[in-house]
Amino acid sequence: MENPERKAIVKARESWEKDCYQPSLAQSPERLARFSTVSDLEIGKLYTPEDLVGLDFIRDIGFPGQYPYTRGVQASMYRGKLWTMRMFSGFGSAEDTNRRYKYLLSQGQTGLSVAFHYPTLMGYDSDSPRSRGEVGQCGVAIDTLKDMEILFDGIPLNQVTTSMTINPPAAILLAMYIAVAEKQGVSRREIGGTIQNDMLKEFIAQKTFMLPPRPSVRLIVDTVEYCTQEVPRWNTISISGYHIREAGSTAVQELAFTLADGIGYVQACIDRGLKVDDFAGRLSFFFNAHIDFFEEIAKYRAARRIWAKIMRERFQAKNPRSWMLRFHTQTAGCSLTAQQPYNNVIRTTVEALAAVLGGTQSLHTNSLDEVYAVPTEMAATIALRTQQILAEETGVTSTIDPLGGSYFVEALTHRMEEEALKYIHKIDELGGIVRAIELGYPQQEIANAAYAYQKQVERKEKIVVGVNKYQVDEEKPLEYLKIAPEVEERQVARLKQVKRTRDQGRVQACLKDMKKACQGPENLMPYILAAVKEYASLQEICDVFREVFGTYRDPGMF
Repeated sequence: MENPERKAIVKARESWEKDCYQPSLAQSPERLARFSTVSDLEIGKLYTPEDLVGLDFIRDIGFPGQYPYTRGVQASMYRGKLWTMRMFSGFGSAEDTNRRYKYLLSQGQTGLSVAFHYPTLMGYDSDSPRSRGEVGQCGVAIDTLKDMEILFDGIPLNQVTTSMTINPPAAILLAMYIAVAEKQGVSRREIGGTIQNDMLKEFIAQKTFMLPPRPSVRLIVDTVEYCTQEVPRWNTISISGYHIREAGSTAVQELAFTLADGIGYVQACIDRGLKVDDFAGRLSFFFNAHIDFFEEIAKYRAARRIWAKIMRERFQAKNPRSWMLRFHTQTAGCSLTAQQPYNNVIRTTVEALAAVLGGTQSLHTNSLDEVYAVPTEMAATIALRTQQILAEETGVTSTIDPLGGSYFVEALTHRMEEEALKYIHKIDELGGIVRAIELGYPQQEIANAAYAYQKQVERKEKIVVGVNKYQVDEEKPLEYLKIAPEVEERQVARLKQVKRTRDQGRVQACLKDMKKACQGPENLMPYILAAVKEYASLQEICDVFREVFGTYRDPGMF
């Protein structure tokens, strides 16, 4: 902006404040003493070109599909192809979830996303004493390859992509998926999808643990190396900010700690001897879509810009695909309320719209009853229809990055970038993200942010409709999905049957070979794949890992 033009704008703004804004305040004073985002970034009363001084259009905003990707990673974005509608689903037995998948696909869902029950997430079988009362409750029970065969029965794995939300035993579930595909006659080179496989954010936020940080990263790098060579269409890590945000972080912390985790994974792969452009294009990200509409859009735009610069400048990546931050979004579970649950449909719609306007590649919309339990079929259908209405009826997909150039959005994007980089530089000073986690730095920052937000809610500085304002005395109970106790009985019986009928000698030989490989530097994926094909169970493989690498206990820093 030329200096004379800037002076004219400054003068006009001053005149507006004196002659227009101040008189209006005499009649209608501002509702709040301070306006801020849900993450408590202060918001000015008006944004003009003054707020974009120093912003260069070509350098900082640019065009979609081109560096620095602020406006999107695809040139045509949704004018060419809509985002993948990928509803996160899993409950009860493999048969139950298979039926839900087929229903959702028949209703227009375009990708699968697997929710595993807690024992699977932690590396335990359904017959473990630790699993009692948890089998099938918060996701689908997967103990052996037999369960995975049933889960994807009748679903051609060369025609759909699948995302699997699994972390400590991620390599095992990936091996099972490969084995199921091969049983269908589908080559591992044909299958596409994503495995979360992000243990660093587990130590920071979600807290499903198995191994200590450093052997956990070794397993993750093993999957990256293996898939780079053998499963070229697979996204090897879904570097996740979602759970960081669900733990109570601010939007800036979600952005910063997620990208710091990404830096840690890229560096670990390079240290293994991998070339950055051979694997970086298959890294993906996973962000939260919270309730503050513009803050979320700015977060996604800043994320693409920061990652592009990191990959090109810090890691010297040469392939433009390595610079692209491709991401999945899920609407915020932590924004949903048990009080007045039908309000959750409105919250989810706003959050999904922010994800779309922010340029997501795939999207999961939470169901209105998820604060109670796994969604009912009706609630999941409404959540899917929310995406379809946004895509087909609203017109928001007609132009690319419709909010690009907004004084507010661009200023907030720049602010997000600045604040996130401060965190990333601090983590670098601490010795990298693994060392920062060992010191408890991101954990403490998130705990502080969560506490501060809760106090704001209690003081009614932040309003949650139905919780601290507009409450009702009596609410009609919501009917939600309940998992029958028989699910656990049937699952344990199937596991026992598999163990009875498999070749025990071959299973034990595979586990012995795997233990030896764990004690050396070899890539473990071929050994895991060999074991799952012999129907070794999830826990049997994880117990080998625990024996060799030890287990992790959360130090509980607050």
